[in-house]
Amino acid sequence: MTSSRDRRVAKELQDIQADKEKSGVYAEPLDGVDLSHLEGKISGPPDTPYSGGTFLIDIQIPNNYPFKSPTMSFKTQIWHPNVSSQTGLICLDTLSSAWSPVQTIKTALLSIRMLLEIPNPKDPQDAEVANMLLKRPDEFARKAQEWSILKAGAPKQELNLSQYKIAMAKKPQDANRYKGYSKDLVDRFVNMGFDDEAVVEAFIAVGIDRNNGEDYELEEAYLGDITARLLGEQ
Repeated sequence: MTSSRDRRVAKELQDIQADKEKSGVYAEPLDGVDLSHLEGKISGPPDTPYSGGTFLIDIQIPNNYPFKSPTMSFKTQIWHPNVSSQTGLICLDTLSSAWSPVQTIKTALLSIRMLLEIPNPKDPQDAEVANMLLKRPDEFARKAQEWSILKAGAPKQELNLSQYKIAMAKKPQDANRYKGYSKDLVDRFVNMGFDDEAVVEAFIAVGIDRNNGEDYELEEAYLGDITARLLGEQ
């Protein structure tokens, strides 16, 4: 008899496969059958040192999923302050204290992909990498790109180090709170009476584009999907 966990995982994998081109994340059973052990794939976000790389994620699904978070770690070595360069362990609240049963494998993978866009060196998994990012961001960016080329198959391409350095130096204090979304974009739903964290979770679940942290007008269809999720209708 198929367990409720397996039915949920199977449904989630269908959703991921249907949206893989748009979301930049993917997952499937490692052996093609076992729904308790998956392999995820994350495409390196553009305009980052990871651009063009494919990063493999080991995903272990516990028996009491979704009430307990999946365990995820990088199989592909990556130079990133929130990922151990040796073991692939990830420092991410979404996979521990901030996990909620309404989240999914897809939202967890999207949160990891967001970490590649907005590293958080103040809460590191790898202190050496975090120290480099904080003190020598240009050197960090070069090394992160070198690893992406060697270990994740990223193409060799020019990296605008000055732009990356400036972006890190001017990163808003609220970047982690809003997960890379514009505060103004989030506030439009907050002003409707919703909690800002719930709004950000809804954005991630629906697959809203972060637009490099800039504000923009959402399409009407997205507005309906976000509102429905916030009202508990999805």
